[in-house]
Amino acid sequence: MAFAGLLITYVETLVTPALPVLRKDFQTNYANLSWVITAYIISGTASSALFGRLSDTYGKKRIYVMLTVVYAFAISAGGFAQTLSEFIIIRAIQGLGMGLFPIAFSLLYEQLPREKLALAQGIVSSTFSAGAAVGLVGGAVITQDLGWQYAYHSAIPLAFTLTILAAFVLKDTSIRKKESIDYLGVTFLSSGIVSVLVPLSQGEYWGWLSFPTLFMFSLGGILLLAFVIQESRTYMPFISMKLLKIKNIFLSNLVSIFAMASVFFLFYSVAPMLQDPEPSGFGTSIVESGLIMLPASVLNMVFAPLAAMITTNDGPKRAILIGSMILFISYLALLTNRASIFAVLEDTIIMGIGLSFIFVGIINMVLIALPGTKAGEATGMNTVFRNIGSVMAPAIGGVLETTFTTGVMVGAIPLSQIPGGIYPVMYSFPSQTAFTYIFLIGMVFLVIGVLVTLMMDDLRVMKVNRR
Repeated sequence: MAFAGLLITYVETLVTPALPVLRKDFQTNYANLSWVITAYIISGTASSALFGRLSDTYGKKRIYVMLTVVYAFAISAGGFAQTLSEFIIIRAIQGLGMGLFPIAFSLLYEQLPREKLALAQGIVSSTFSAGAAVGLVGGAVITQDLGWQYAYHSAIPLAFTLTILAAFVLKDTSIRKKESIDYLGVTFLSSGIVSVLVPLSQGEYWGWLSFPTLFMFSLGGILLLAFVIQESRTYMPFISMKLLKIKNIFLSNLVSIFAMASVFFLFYSVAPMLQDPEPSGFGTSIVESGLIMLPASVLNMVFAPLAAMITTNDGPKRAILIGSMILFISYLALLTNRASIFAVLEDTIIMGIGLSFIFVGIINMVLIALPGTKAGEATGMNTVFRNIGSVMAPAIGGVLETTFTTGVMVGAIPLSQIPGGIYPVMYSFPSQTAFTYIFLIGMVFLVIGVLVTLMMDDLRVMKVNRR
């Protein structure tokens, strides 16, 4: 399970610093490019809850191995995409691999003593950071020297190794239970999210008050409302309204939306800010960008055991609050202190520390607040809510980075017919105003997440065990 976290975050981290490279290779803008992340997350949203439920019915190991096979073939195809549309489709298939995580967390929950659960979550979370660290530097080097396609190719043997390990090493002692799947609910939720995100990313070009924009927003609202009605009436819902009636489950899922949105605002903005040419950014190479972001991943890994200890001793609520406060400081620093590369390095280091506490705290709050037989369902549901927040950030960030731009001369064409004999080639890049707005919106999301966290009951692992 730790190897899965290492692999998937390695591949995902390949994409983050490569966004400016992908924009250039596919000749697109950041609003369209946001679908590289959005398609993956929407697919992962459906996959997490769907396969979390299927694993309870057909066996966790069987579903886990099946997903590793799908993920391995999607990784194999990723580097061969010729157009942005092809790459987005491959990324959507790749997103099915996100269903591995709720199954993994569920297996940990079922097979480990409660007092060791937070530490195990911390270890798994630290592998996310380790994978990110390798991806930021190793992937950046491969992308710069050979191209982003070969960075994808480098993950192919690792992906099939994961399948082999899962098939021969993974143990599953869980009791299966027969359940039906709410496919209609899955359809309503996925279609509703896509219907809202499409006009959000295209509204600048369609016109924010144009008929297509208003129609898609309205359609999205209707589909999401239909989803809520469907979940309230069906016998086996995709997202259990009964589980959401548990106070800390509901609040944990709600804070997941705002916390993950605030995290992805940073992920989607720091790499372009570092790599875009001056005066839009700092003009660093993709390798330099990876090295600048590397300490954040390392410290995320280093602080994961401390986050687990605080979660065990003082409860996940405190861990979430500590992480949120640290992340807020990171936002404040990026807002006021980003005039140099070293300043951005300092800001991202703070970010990495905060992420450890937030990730460990949220998943453990869900696990200790739920009924013991609902681990797969509840962790899958939490992944859905986290992914909703993760989807919002690239869409909003892409719009801001496309709306607020500055012209940068990227080349020149010799022309004897004009004064000076040179015609400048200009290209639009996100301006500092765009980044300022992104950071401000991220801070607002984070504050809302803190307010929701304060309303949670202060549960502790040992306290729950005595019940």
